[in-house]
Amino acid sequence: MNTGSDEAAGSDSAAAATGDEAKTEPALGSRAPQFIKARRALHLSWQVGVFVVGLAVVVGGVIMLPLPGPGWLVIFGGMAIWATEFVWAQLVLRWTKRKVTEATQRALDPAVRRRNIILTSIGVVIIAVLVGIYVWKFGFEMPWKIKE
Repeated sequence: MNTGSDEAAGSDSAAAATGDEAKTEPALGSRAPQFIKARRALHLSWQVGVFVVGLAVVVGGVIMLPLPGPGWLVIFGGMAIWATEFVWAQLVLRWTKRKVTEATQRALDPAVRRRNIILTSIGVVIIAVLVGIYVWKFGFEMPWKIKE
């Protein structure tokens, strides 16, 4: 007789045999405790609670974008809270992690690093020249104290 746990074990081994993607990324879906998943009303209230907490964190992050604070970090924290329960948030986080990893690899490329160093050096020289011109023309006066 084949039980549901035997079928689940068979699908797990099949998923593991499909490639590296199954090994590196956890399965999509709810990460609620089993006793919560077993009761529909409890699971629905759990999802509502996770959504409300995640929404509060995301809204706090959006508020921090123009204000002082780690806005994007807080927004991604709220997405991570949502990802504990919702597949769409898990997919968004996977996509974001993939894009951040790609950007990191591009930034570590020697040609890109050399270009960034050259552009930064040019920017520093331009700023130094502008500061020098300002000091030569106005001295060490602050802009709001200039009488001209």
